[in-house]
Amino acid sequence: MVATVRLNDELEELLNSISKRFHKKKSDVIREAIRFYAQDLQKNQKTRLQKAMSKTMKEDYKVYKELEDGLSDGL
Repeated sequence: MVATVRLNDELEELLNSISKRFHKKKSDVIREAIRFYAQDLQKNQKTRLQKAMSKTMKEDYKVYKELEDGLSDGL
């Protein structure tokens, strides 16, 4: 697939700088940036999911503990 990317002057300078510094083609730098971005999104999504699961488990435990305490009181 061929894609066209429009960059403002600042991004163009940054792309040129990175390309020269690492002796890579601009297209290679862009591909690596997309991969990095996708991996970062996936990592953030996984982290958010783990936090949500942890919060849910804590809340579920509170409900369980309240029920258990109620049962031990003879209710």
